[in-house]
Formats: sequence, C-alpha cells, structure tokens
Amino acid sequence: MSTPEHSFTVPPDATAARLDKWLADVLPSQSRSRLKALITEGAVQVEGKAALDPARKLRPGQVVTVLLPVPRDATPLPQAMDLAVVYEDASLIVIDKPAGLVVHPAPGNPDKTLVNALLAHCGDSLLGIGGVKRPGIVHRIDKDTSGLLVVAKTEVAHAALSAQFKAHSIARLYDAFVWGAPKPASGVITGAIGRSPSNRKKMALVKRGGKAAETRYSTIAVFGAARTAAHVRCRLATGRTHQIRVHLASLGHGLIGDQTYGARARSVRGVDPETVKLMKAFPRQALHAATLGFVHPVSGKDMMFEAPLPADLKALQAALLGL
Repeated sequence: MSTPEHSFTVPPDATAARLDKWLADVLPSQSRSRLKALITEGAVQVEGKAALDPARKLRPGQVVTVLLPVPRDATPLPQAMDLAVVYEDASLIVIDKPAGLVVHPAPGNPDKTLVNALLAHCGDSLLGIGGVKRPGIVHRIDKDTSGLLVVAKTEVAHAALSAQFKAHSIARLYDAFVWGAPKPASGVITGAIGRSPSNRKKMALVKRGGKAAETRYSTIAVFGAARTAAHVRCRLATGRTHQIRVHLASLGHGLIGDQTYGARARSVRGVDPETVKLMKAFPRQALHAATLGFVHPVSGKDMMFEAPLPADLKALQAALLGL
C-alpha cells in the first residue's frame, strides 16, 4: 500500500510559524509528538525538500507535504472476545474489565488479553498510535482487579488522555473489601512505592528510589461486631503499581483474597464458619475500579462512568453483611 501524501500551502497569517505546531493545526488527527517524529524521519517536505527540524519557521506561500504512513498492523493478533463496553466513540472506548483478564500481552500472557480483544472489536476504527494500528493503553489495572478502563483509539486521544493521567487529573474511585476495619475510618495514606528490596516481584513502601504515592480512603461499611472486615472506598491521587494494595496493607488491612499483600484476619472467633471459608478462599483481590472520570480529548466535555460491583464481589458483600 502506497504512502498517502498530504500537501498544504502556508497561508499569509502563518508568518514565522513553527513547522511542527502549524502541522498540528492542519492535521488534527495527529499529535504534535507524532508529527515531530515524522519530521525527524524525513517524512515532511517544504518546497519539495526534506525538513528535518520541527522548529523550522515557515513563510507564507510555501508548500508543505507530509508523507503520512498507513498505520502498520499491531504485532498482537486480534482475538474476538466478549467485552463489556460502557462507552465508545471515534476517539476512545471505556471497558468494564472482568477479573482475570490481562490488559497487555507480556511474557506468560502472550495472547487472550484486552489488547487482543480490542484489536478485534475496534478493527479499522483504530487510526494508529505511533504509526501502529493499536489501542492506546494509557493506564492499566491488575489482572485480578475488575472495573473501568479507558483506551484511546487515535493519536490525539492517546496524547490528551496520557497528559491527564500524568497531571493526576483523572477521577478514579475503587471499591475494596479488606480484613479488619481501618482506624480512623477515613484518611490519607502516603508513602513512596518501589520494588521491595526483599522480593523484587513485589512492590513496597520504600525510603529511597520509589515514586511518591497518595491514596485517600473512606470506610463505607464495617462488617461484624468484632470488626472482621470492611468495605473501603479509595480515591487515587497518584497511580503507582499495586498502589491501593500496598497502601492498605501498610495499615494492616490487606485486601481479602490478595495472595501477595493481603493479611489474614487476626481473629475470626464467633464468625460464621462458611463466611470465614469464603473470605479465606476468595480467589482474587477484592478490588474493583468503580468510577472513572476524565475530560474528553476532542469535545472537552467532562465524562464520568460507574461500574457496579461484579457478581463475585456482590456475593462476598452479601456474606459479610450477614456477620
């Protein structure tokens, strides 16, 4: 397939305009970072000659030609899977991810991931990110965490959403079910998170080398007279790997079902044996990304989505209410 050419004539009011900035205005489907890359790769010509400097100043009447490559197919293969699509338009898609689904192919999970499913679902509506026809993953949630995830379908949406995540302006609320009940019932957990010095497969609160992290929490319900468990809602001010799991565990209230960071109940005397059995055997961390809010990268509208508890967490909640 040939590379399509897009030619534009610099208008009189664009005197001394920067090449990359001006192109971002006339080619709104491409992010400025993508256009910079095309310029340095020699894919942009001014008056028939390659222009390799993104900061080059333009003169009225000059003809600028962009060789915009057709997006290459992504390496992961499309795989049709049932997806809970909460919202979709030409720029992005919001998914309610089930527990057990890996977001991105990686060693140990080469396929049957959310990326594979999105390649099949979105097809030609993926307009290319970094020159590759792929979904733009701007954030992730763990394999065994359920809930809301936004994915970009275009270069512009990917850049805009990534900027919002970097600025920590995305609204993210998580429902968590933990062992015991936090005191105080609400508060802010801070502490840098990095690789555990004793186990490189785990994250931990570290004194050096980590990234600053902040989690705001509030207790929604306490279960049992002995405060056996609690439903806690967490709001992320930052988005570090395993942040909620590490922060709640640091309070001594690990997530039910979390085999990596979860703490077992100190005492379950007087608690229905079947409920204790359910809590101890819960097959994944009891964590759900319930609310997701952001500014739409094209319309500028405030977008807010909510996902109800999935069936397994509803069953756990019902059992805990009986304590």
